Amino acid sequence: MNTRRDFLRKMGASALMLQLGSITSFSSAANQIGKPYEGRVLRVAIMGLGGYGTRVAEAMKACTKAKLVGVISGTPSKIKAWQARYNIPEKNCYNYDNFDLVKNNPDIDAIYVITPNALHHNQVIRVAKAGKHAICEKPMALNAREGQEMIDACKNANVKLLVGYRMHFEPRTLEVLRMRNVGDFGKVMFFQAQCGFKAGDPSQWRLNKALAGGGSMMDIGIYAINGARYMVGEEPVWVTAQETKTDPLKFKDGVDETIQFQLGFPSGAIASCLSSYNISHLDRFYLSGEKGFAEMQPSTGYGPIRGRTHKGELNQPITTHQTVQMDEMATIIFDDHRPAIPVNGEEGLKDLKIIDAIYQAAETGLKVKVKG
Repeated sequence: MNTRRDFLRKMGASALMLQLGSITSFSSAANQIGKPYEGRVLRVAIMGLGGYGTRVAEAMKACTKAKLVGVISGTPSKIKAWQARYNIPEKNCYNYDNFDLVKNNPDIDAIYVITPNALHHNQVIRVAKAGKHAICEKPMALNAREGQEMIDACKNANVKLLVGYRMHFEPRTLEVLRMRNVGDFGKVMFFQAQCGFKAGDPSQWRLNKALAGGGSMMDIGIYAINGARYMVGEEPVWVTAQETKTDPLKFKDGVDETIQFQLGFPSGAIASCLSSYNISHLDRFYLSGEKGFAEMQPSTGYGPIRGRTHKGELNQPITTHQTVQMDEMATIIFDDHRPAIPVNGEEGLKDLKIIDAIYQAAETGLKVKVKG
């Protein structure tokens, strides 16, 4: 199956295992030099044992503050394989029907939901009702209404809701944001994001509206939307969008093939973005200010991220994104740490509101105001 994750895996292919063996969390580097970490460890169960779930599990081997302790899957054979591979006890294994029973399991602190988009809403709400912290893959839900319901459910249960925004902890990305914050680029005028690849197997869930909620916009497009927000450093107030579909048999009604969209920000900055399931080799960010620029390519792949600014090449440490993410999320959950770029449910909701507006703009041809 040729999916977004297959595509990104190819872009960063050999880096994962090399990184797992030699590079640990950027944020936890001090622990590797000094005494071992002795604080609380976030005990995580992964729900959805597919390709990305496996990548997260492998990356967590290098974590110092998080540990894989449980699994949730609808496929018994996968559960058995993961038990053997990651030494997971039988009492920490659940299926999609009975995972509510995790409320009686004190050995699991959080559940990472890595399932098709349409399942996130109900599954996260069930996780919250079971009294466990929820980590959810992006997009957090199919629309803003669902996202708000997930936020409310977690607040009512007094548990945290975090979203798998791994780029929010990536060192070279954070360096660009640091440079912007200290004024190295001057006033930001323009941002461009190009995110795309050729989707493969037409029977995959990502091309099924009932499971995906859309097409490229609900998958690779989330990187362009979220990237525009954190690179510009503002929230967009309007969007315009245009959809192009060349293969209606593969990309059926409600499954977008390619969408170009534009964002307007309060300062006057603008963004021009593209999300596609039918254009290969697109993984680039470009930020332009009155005094300088930043370019990242690859900008969101699994690694290594590469980039340059008007001051030269970015050379911050290369990390395994998911290792850093899970260690950082442990500090957010246990210590109420606030990262440079939020990864909470409210952050996910902002992206969903923009997605709603983009689809409306593409359908109507109108400039659409983004709801606050």
